Amino acid sequence: MATEDADSRQLPRRGDGAVEPGACPVPPRAVVSAPSDPAEDDGDEDEDEEQPRQQLSLLRVLLALALVAGIAIGSAAWIRGAVATAGGKVSPSWFAPYVDATLTPTYQFQDPAYEPARQVVLGFIVSQPGSACTPSWGGAYSLDQAAQALNLDRRIAELRAEGGGVIVSFGGQANTELAVDCTDTKKLTAAYASVIERYHLTTIDLDIEGAASSNWGSIERRAVAIKALQSQVHAEHGHLAVWLTLPVAPNGMQADAISVIDAMLHEGVDVAGVNAMTMDFGVSEADMIGPVEQALTDTHRQLSAIFPRYGIQLSSKDVWNKIGATVMIGQNDSAGEQFTVADASQLESFAASNSMARLSMWSLNRDARCGTSYAEIGVHANTCSGVAEDSLQFAHIFGKLQGTAAAAAGTVTPQAVKTVTADNPATSPYPIWQPADPYETGYKVVRFGSVYQAKWYNEGQDPAIQTQYPWQTPWLLIGPVLPGDHAPTTTTLAPGMYPAWSPKSAYTPGTKVLFDGEPYQAKWYNQATSPAAEPTDPSGSPWKPLFSIPGEPSNP
Repeated sequence: MATEDADSRQLPRRGDGAVEPGACPVPPRAVVSAPSDPAEDDGDEDEDEEQPRQQLSLLRVLLALALVAGIAIGSAAWIRGAVATAGGKVSPSWFAPYVDATLTPTYQFQDPAYEPARQVVLGFIVSQPGSACTPSWGGAYSLDQAAQALNLDRRIAELRAEGGGVIVSFGGQANTELAVDCTDTKKLTAAYASVIERYHLTTIDLDIEGAASSNWGSIERRAVAIKALQSQVHAEHGHLAVWLTLPVAPNGMQADAISVIDAMLHEGVDVAGVNAMTMDFGVSEADMIGPVEQALTDTHRQLSAIFPRYGIQLSSKDVWNKIGATVMIGQNDSAGEQFTVADASQLESFAASNSMARLSMWSLNRDARCGTSYAEIGVHANTCSGVAEDSLQFAHIFGKLQGTAAAAAGTVTPQAVKTVTADNPATSPYPIWQPADPYETGYKVVRFGSVYQAKWYNEGQDPAIQTQYPWQTPWLLIGPVLPGDHAPTTTTLAPGMYPAWSPKSAYTPGTKVLFDGEPYQAKWYNQATSPAAEPTDPSGSPWKPLFSIPGEPSNP
């Protein structure tokens, strides 16, 4: 899928070597094995029976990995039984749009005004540059950095508190997918597990495209790692739904995509479904919905032949219920390809009538008409669709599908519990809101256990006051105060770094002083005007702080 600075993907063109399912054997497997202590394994099994846990244990996952590598046949038998028993149970179709989590401006998916579907696919987790086995958001933020800079953990908690769901996508078009960079299978398993644990995921999305789709070593490592994770979750009486998001051409999946499916099924992974990226076909199409529906029909034909090779017998409707589609709304990367709101309506009807499992779109960030700085039609941008539409029109059309990913996976979406509580300065990560203080655009405050951010300058407007429409309040709800949060701190300078402020001294523009250990700079000539007044009257104060408190917008 396209990202902020991604080049157009080069997919196979119509007729360029489409591979029939039966003609794509699994490449020879490089079996990954690891020693295990039978005594330790027995002890862990007893512990599971007595005290089942809700979260993954990295140590136990790695032990499971050692077992998985040596029992591929048994794993395949387990998955055959699991899928076969699910045959005939068709889950309602669901819609979950992708959100580019690192794109600026930050998309506030936790706010119902910005995300009507109430479930999202957040992209993308990739290998951190310089640390191959460390997961990162888009190669730009570690998980901890995303929690601070993007408030990601807090926004996920807020979405769940409102009954929403979150799926995390690994891979994508840009950067380097974890399994490609991380060649140690145990470390790779631990990397996936750390993301699943942190965000309490019950469904994950593996977006395998570009170089990752033709790198057999990474395909094998990924399959082994995902099988180990699923086995551990299953042993702890849980379930991890795994979606494979793969490129397609109008005539279906090509050899690379089929190899990814083969590897997963051969390793014994319970594949929840295959999500076809029906976009960027590389041909000028006046009617985009025709090639999209043809690609999905051919994907169904191919999967109907692939599953039986692994002993998985499914009816035609069951196969449709394991297929998803992701479209690039509006202008695609490929010139001449536009997916319109009319196409969206037809695809929603096609998905519902065929009992398809899932619809997604790239991306919620783009679900708006382009503004005056762009041509309305035909522009390719990261923050608008390039076609005529009302705001969030694609999301509202696809949102007619009322199913949920959690229900389809047979899991319960973990939800954060919202409570109204008195604010504690010791555990509030940002300043507690004060009715007499002015707040500039971007300022973050805590009010009744929740974090809010100022959308525009305001004073005396309580963030917790309910309004009928989002535009009536100057505050955006970010999410709850989380366990482990603590009071904000500022770095004070040692005495003598700058002279201490004195009411007797006159200060010319640019003069720097210390006041209560914190540095300030004079904006204009002044005398006997304390920097203490700056927080309540920043525009009228002659002093500019040379520091920031967490929550404050950065000073220019």
